[in-house]
Amino acid sequence: MTDRSLGSIPQSNSDHTLRGAEVPEATIVLVHGAWADGSSWNPVARELRNRGFSVLTPPNLLRGVTTDAPYVTSFVAQRVSGPVVLVGHSYGGFVITNAATGAGDVRALVYVDAFIPDAGETVFQILGGSGSALDVPDPTTVLDLAGYPGAPDGDVEAFLKPDTVHTSFAQDLPEDDRWRIVESQRPITLSANLTPGTDAVWRSLPSWTVVGTEDLVIPPGTQRTMAERAGSTITEVAGSHVSMVSNPQATIDAILAAAEAAGG
Repeated sequence: MTDRSLGSIPQSNSDHTLRGAEVPEATIVLVHGAWADGSSWNPVARELRNRGFSVLTPPNLLRGVTTDAPYVTSFVAQRVSGPVVLVGHSYGGFVITNAATGAGDVRALVYVDAFIPDAGETVFQILGGSGSALDVPDPTTVLDLAGYPGAPDGDVEAFLKPDTVHTSFAQDLPEDDRWRIVESQRPITLSANLTPGTDAVWRSLPSWTVVGTEDLVIPPGTQRTMAERAGSTITEVAGSHVSMVSNPQATIDAILAAAEAAGG
């Protein structure tokens, strides 16, 4: 995904003034989801940096929570000292839910158009019967599947078909940005969607959830149900599954609220 203009996001008076100000205590760690990379956070990360926050966007391996969550845990534990706000988009929400324990001083969670799983749940279980554009009898109508080196028997990588990106994943982005997603997407394995989580750290940490009301990948009703179960503070925004790109202010506001609660 590409960096986009911040548009209506309120801008600080000057970058050099912010750099001279006291840096807030909490570090914001942004974890991307499937078919994306750290650049999907560019509009959000830029504004957080302008406000003086330290921001990190670790790679999400997209191989399954038993691999991806320990990687993020290790990344945060080794690279951050002090309070942390973990933020997850889409499948990244699945990862942060299972990565927070052991990742240092994690004080708050933020979910953006994201999965908020309970222990034992899988992505496919959550999407089953939800009306998701990806919950279809024949997944090859919305995904392109391909083998990969070293794959366990039967496992494949899943890529979004161009039409899926344009009509169901990022339908509120300009056409050029949608094509960049098609061209640069990082696939997630089929096994990642079938692997259950083992933790539900939202039971012990405060959380904030941004629900894209035009999300066709994780339908808004499914997001709200998970968020309510987690006792999360919920914000709704008119946006697709990538609302942090198309309408980033809602995500920025949720992160700022979480950082304030975290002592940052």
